Amino acid sequence: MTFLHKLKPGAKKFWLQLMAGLMWSGVGLMLVRFAWRWLTEVKLSTEVALIVAGLALAGAIYFWGFSKLAGKNIRRIEAIPEQRPCLFAFQAWTSYPLVAVMVAMGIYLRVYSSFPHQLLAITYLGLGGGLFGSSLHYYAHLFNRDSTMAMGAKD
Repeated sequence: MTFLHKLKPGAKKFWLQLMAGLMWSGVGLMLVRFAWRWLTEVKLSTEVALIVAGLALAGAIYFWGFSKLAGKNIRRIEAIPEQRPCLFAFQAWTSYPLVAVMVAMGIYLRVYSSFPHQLLAITYLGLGGGLFGSSLHYYAHLFNRDSTMAMGAKD
């Protein structure tokens, strides 16, 4: 066993999937919270229109994007041959640079851009709602997996 392998923070696949679900839920709720705060600053009729647009975007992002990615991540985690893969394997290593770019873009748009926050709320609601909805796939998989294991199936 190499020195670096000894330092690897290993975890069972259950924890990887739970961590992925919690991460997606947490980020999704954080984005929705930003949007909600920005929407309280506008008239009710404008707020309703922006919320409807954000929810429509969330549905599209969920259906055509993040739900498929969550399923792909679940299958990838299940296919990892190690009993205790690296804790950070809940996300494909190639996704980490994309996440860093998205975080940087979000900070730029929120803090430094002159783009109106009320319109940015649509994007934040869309991404946040899509992430949160897709996070439920991880929990459903874990629940179904544990239910199956409780009935005597193999891990």
